[in-house]
Amino acid sequence: MIKNIVFDLGNVLLSFRPEEYLGKNGCPEETKKVILNDIFRSREWHMLDNGDITIKDAINGIADRSSLKTEEIASVFDLRIKIIFPLNGNTKLLPELKKQGYKLYYLSNFPDDLFDEVYNQYDFFRYFDGGIISARVKASKPDRKIFEILQEKYSLSPDECLFIDDSELNVNSARLFGMKVVHIEKPEDLPEQVEIALGRA
Repeated sequence: MIKNIVFDLGNVLLSFRPEEYLGKNGCPEETKKVILNDIFRSREWHMLDNGDITIKDAINGIADRSSLKTEEIASVFDLRIKIIFPLNGNTKLLPELKKQGYKLYYLSNFPDDLFDEVYNQYDFFRYFDGGIISARVKASKPDRKIFEILQEKYSLSPDECLFIDDSELNVNSARLFGMKVVHIEKPEDLPEQVEIALGRA
């Protein structure tokens, strides 16, 4: 029986699509490709998620091998909060699920500083009973360790948890951990997929 619903944040409850943002704001195609590859797909980006380095370290590390100037890289980091916004069709599920008696948690790969900005900006976080951010525990999905941290902190039974993520790797890891899972390929699929997973559709 599902008692707890565990949400990823990016592209489940929050839109995070740098490619779309850059394109809509007039970034030249070649520059966009470099930014996506050198910044958002960099090892430093993952290390920030994991809490292993600072923003300054990330910018300097990327600058060492990128054609982008240090100032350009820093300006992209400053844009992060503008790229992120709530998926209102999905966040509106949270109060409904709370009313139905489910405990709600978030489990997300997120840099520490950026999460604070997002958390303070959007009020849907008040519906959560808790959550884990990767940078704060030095572990990132799909590593089993982050699921163990969530389980131990909130005394959860994996077989009573429904885990929702847009990454197939993360979903597979949660499944191996013993959770029921939903893989969201398109954010707009979330409401229907949750209904199906909870046996109500």
